[in-house]
Amino acid sequence: MKTFLYSILATVMLAGAANAACYADYKAKQDNPLRLHYGVAAVRGDCSVGNAASQLSGRLSSGGWELLNILSVFEDAQLDDKKDSAGEYFLRF
Repeated sequence: MKTFLYSILATVMLAGAANAACYADYKAKQDNPLRLHYGVAAVRGDCSVGNAASQLSGRLSSGGWELLNILSVFEDAQLDDKKDSAGEYFLRF
């Protein structure tokens, strides 16, 4: 019975970790005239810089922006710390 309960607990914990939200902070630009911005965006799937860059390149380009770089990827715990810095680009793309 204990083994059964431990396996259920482990399954629930792993499912929660797999569904953890992922975010990336990034820098982007527009040309003519040059405009720069810092933003934070949600990332689906793998929480990696490569996946974030792949997703954000398309989202930003559809809004007329070019991704310069991904600064970091992070989970919910750091999200509020970046909100003020991102301003209007917080979770916009």
